[in-house]
Amino acid sequence: MKTFNLKGIALAAMTATAANAYADCGDVTVGSMGWASGEALAAITSFVLEQGYGCNVTLVPTDTVPAVTSLVENGQPDIIPEIWINGAPAYAGLEAEGKVVSASKSFSNGGEEGWWIPTYLAEKHPELTTIEGILANPELVDNRFHNCPVGWGCRIINDNLKAVYGIEAAGIEYFDHGSGANLSASIASAFEDGEAWFGYYWGPTAVLGKYEMTKVSLGEVDVEQHRINANAESDPADHGPSDFPASPVFNAVTADLVDREPEVAAFMGNMELSNELVSKMLAWKDENNASAEETAAWFMVTYKDMLLDMLNDDARSKLSALL
Repeated sequence: MKTFNLKGIALAAMTATAANAYADCGDVTVGSMGWASGEALAAITSFVLEQGYGCNVTLVPTDTVPAVTSLVENGQPDIIPEIWINGAPAYAGLEAEGKVVSASKSFSNGGEEGWWIPTYLAEKHPELTTIEGILANPELVDNRFHNCPVGWGCRIINDNLKAVYGIEAAGIEYFDHGSGANLSASIASAFEDGEAWFGYYWGPTAVLGKYEMTKVSLGEVDVEQHRINANAESDPADHGPSDFPASPVFNAVTADLVDREPEVAAFMGNMELSNELVSKMLAWKDENNASAEETAAWFMVTYKDMLLDMLNDDARSKLSALL
């Protein structure tokens, strides 16, 4: 029953227009990125700012490139939870010019991607947690690597690493999935039957929140080598070993907001979540077919103490009464 009550919390509290609302803080725009975690983090931010800090919040649906373009042209939105810097080349210039501040990491480990196996397989065969161990025991992963769909950036990297690590030479077939849904379904099927699985995935995601996976070490991270491996036009002779580096993902705020609403900016500086926690949040959203607002409510009720620790005393007092 608690799950269903969360909808009431989300709808009642997030649409509240109490008499003292917006008394302490002016207008604040929050970019709601067009994917599940981006929308949920924006909903959490909006709720906290409205109900805890008294801000008049406007959620702005956006995506990586248009959000940064708007920052360049208009200095808005004031806050962008979960901006992936690798996909926003102009962001570095804005930060260097002092127009935007990376207040905190959206995910403590950054955006993760790489090659994975089920944790139950890693526990049974710990040698499979390294690429050397897999190459020496291909039968333990059913002689198969689950690859990205055509058109994904990871497909380029995986295909280039195939020769670097001698995957096919070791007797491991590259199985190309036609869609992200098929790739995730293959993981679900493996877990249902307790079978082996070896392939590419990324996080935080609902899949990694639902299924315990262990990342396979591909060796040291070489950022420059990874960049070459990710280039579809690169010379195969230049390809080399490198694990996947973490992608920097930040809660960004404008310098104007820092000056205008320092307490709000301080909250965003505290809003750093673990990758595991975000994956659990996304798994709950997926399993309950929940909206971003319902997911935000579940998170705030379930992890109330952690959220309250991120706030100043006044906001903590206000939200304690609501949550």
